[in-house]
Amino acid sequence: MPLQIFNTTRKELPEELLERTVIDVLDSEGFGIESIVAVYCGKKMIRKINREFLQHDYATDTITFRYSNNREIDGEFYISLDVIEGNARRFEVDFKQELLRVTIHSALHLIGYDDQTVDGRLQMQQKEEFYLNRDSDALNQIPS
Repeated sequence: MPLQIFNTTRKELPEELLERTVIDVLDSEGFGIESIVAVYCGKKMIRKINREFLQHDYATDTITFRYSNNREIDGEFYISLDVIEGNARRFEVDFKQELLRVTIHSALHLIGYDDQTVDGRLQMQQKEEFYLNRDSDALNQIPS
């Protein structure tokens, strides 16, 4: 299976929607999937990955690794559900919306978008909004 989703938490996730969203973003941007592993985890796990691979000693919402440099993506991303819950409260948005936004953000990182500059951040935010709006009907059908 080219896209595998793993949930290491007890929180129930809309895995079909998350899978469709990643595929939609990559497809729409002209990319395919060789192999993608998506791991939805807690803040301890993502902090450990952040410390080990990026030398940052804190939990973050997502960490993405891309292993290929062609149009067929080989990579993985980790998303902290704990951080997403905190961000959803802080930004006063629904957890599901923040989950989908960060999943879109991770998919954008896989295809090469970068948020290290102001312009890059703005471009990614515009893409996130585009894909969020496109998936809003499906998002509203998920039970809370």
